[in-house]
Amino acid sequence: MTLYPLILKLGPLTITGYGVMMMAGFLLAGWAMQRELRRRGLNEEYAADIVVAGVIGGIIGAKLWYVALTGDPGALLSRGGLVWYGGFIGGVIAVMLNGWRRRVPLRLTMELVAPGLAVGYGIGRVGCFLVQDDYGMPTSLPWGMKFPQGLPPTTAGNLQQMFGAPVPAGTQPWDVLAVPPTQLYETAAMLLVFWILWRLRAHHHATGWLFGLYLMCAGTERFLIEFLRAKDDRILDGFTVAQATSLGLVVTGVIIASKWLKPDNFSIPADAAVILREQSREGTGKR
Repeated sequence: MTLYPLILKLGPLTITGYGVMMMAGFLLAGWAMQRELRRRGLNEEYAADIVVAGVIGGIIGAKLWYVALTGDPGALLSRGGLVWYGGFIGGVIAVMLNGWRRRVPLRLTMELVAPGLAVGYGIGRVGCFLVQDDYGMPTSLPWGMKFPQGLPPTTAGNLQQMFGAPVPAGTQPWDVLAVPPTQLYETAAMLLVFWILWRLRAHHHATGWLFGLYLMCAGTERFLIEFLRAKDDRILDGFTVAQATSLGLVVTGVIIASKWLKPDNFSIPADAAVILREQSREGTGKR
């Protein structure tokens, strides 16, 4: 199957499938957090605060990580050049600073964002598929897809020179080869993670445990998918930088989940802004 990128041009405005799905991912993440805040009887507006902070911090972090990997500062002003782990770290820092500003306990924020991170990432990977980036190595699988205008195009020359991929004998450098849609593999995996985390929202562990579980699942998923992806940063017998980062996430998740495995007496401070605004609404009878 041969596919082309989803790009819509409306006059001077160019809309890509990646941009649309990134926006959808953030909106769905915000919806998940809003639902959880409502379930807890807390101010739902905090979800919007988290999304805005995550968008700003995530884009800055993703850009800076890409520049650090490629040494290309010009990427800061380009449409592309986004690395998920950089975005994750940048978004985490921004969300933590916003929570500190609102005097919301970090553990509560961690608990709130866990399902949203999973669904947001899963939907975002559909965007990668629509711009035909982050695909796998050449394959003969029946669902393999050819991306003649991918980032980069899946020609035999690109796959061999950029990613060290083996190509069939007699293949010309300009031949477009089929590759597995590893972006959609990740979408399926992370939507499953979202479903699991969503079902476990009312767990009986300490607040923050759910975030540890998210880190373990997300790190494991990314570690495994890297074996299939076309990458140019393989080190130490084929392992990638992303896999090393993934192992760090899994270890961090295990530590967090172990620390907060047993129930505790966690409570939200009375001066947390997210609580005060909700209480003031209840006091005036307005919703």
